[in-house]
Amino acid sequence: MATLALENVVKQFAGNVRAVDGLTLDVADGELIVLVGPSGCGKTTTLRMIAGLETLTRGSILIDGRDVGRLRPRDRDVAMVFQHFALYPHLSVAGNLAFGLKLRRTPRAEIQRRVNEAADVLRLGHLLARRPGELSGGERQRVALGRAIVRQPRVFLFDEPLSNLDAALRCQMRQEIRRIHARLETTAVYVTHDQTEAMTLGQRIAVMRDGRLQQVADPATLYRRPANRFVAALLGSPPMNFFDGWIQRSQGKLVFATVGEVSDGDRIDAQLDSGTARHFTLPVPAAWTARVEPYLNRPITLGIRPEHLGSPAAGRSPDVPRIPALVEAVESIGPESHVYLRAGQHTFVCRVEAGRQYGVGDQVAPAVALEMLHFFDPQTQSTVG
Repeated sequence: MATLALENVVKQFAGNVRAVDGLTLDVADGELIVLVGPSGCGKTTTLRMIAGLETLTRGSILIDGRDVGRLRPRDRDVAMVFQHFALYPHLSVAGNLAFGLKLRRTPRAEIQRRVNEAADVLRLGHLLARRPGELSGGERQRVALGRAIVRQPRVFLFDEPLSNLDAALRCQMRQEIRRIHARLETTAVYVTHDQTEAMTLGQRIAVMRDGRLQQVADPATLYRRPANRFVAALLGSPPMNFFDGWIQRSQGKLVFATVGEVSDGDRIDAQLDSGTARHFTLPVPAAWTARVEPYLNRPITLGIRPEHLGSPAAGRSPDVPRIPALVEAVESIGPESHVYLRAGQHTFVCRVEAGRQYGVGDQVAPAVALEMLHFFDPQTQSTVG
């Protein structure tokens, strides 16, 4: 086991393209951290720099406090599991597991011991004599994991290892990786663009965008308290709904109001007073009042997750804030439905349990869980306050 630290790491390619831009990240001894973000955000480049497969332009990579950023890959004591299995088709499972150790001239007895241990951890004992062509996709992935395990590295690196598997196998292998990490307690960095993998595997998640770190936190914190609109939109399925609007004062209290195309506060007030604008208003929760007050009569962005709309617990109570809307589409997905709605210029989606009947063209008014609202600065995209 080992600690891993990236200090102001930069990777610049030809044409002044910065794939990674000043990344600083600490990984604790025995921690499994996930790098997540869209394609091209720099997560795989970061992993390859840790492995030594890409050279650093600037910065430091330290394992247990030792700078390994200029060492050869073989001298870093890390093991990488790639997206493609890359098994030797002419070798048995045992031969694939032992191959790297033989190259390092590991004693035969030690090779046998490590292969047997990896086979036990990965439940491959009954497959040791088979060749890759005789294995399922999940079994081949376990062999690929085994090749890394027999190395007994200080740091494991995973580069989207489940992306070539079907949904059922991905779910199964996520559980396998969690079980293996809990047993081995090895420091690990896992790269994925799949938010489900990130949320279920990571003890902490590092969200990246355009080569820069956006937020690092445990999954629950990222979901409940995103640092900015990008993080809020990345995590969650369907993604968070966003509404552009303004903070107004109504009967002495702050409210969020959506309106049509406007250019200044006076015109907003006029439209609200006349009732000619197609809009909705929501009271600002007490927990947000102090933070959004500087946005009085100024633009702001409201965020609501789909599961925080249309709560059946709200019933028909007139005191529950709602968003009047028109149903545009309904998707039934097993135990739940995604209902796509329009309110004025805004389209959004709510997630409800299966069995609730919605039809295209229906007029509805889903209840809003006010305590779960989010507010973002439309210029900086950061969470306000």
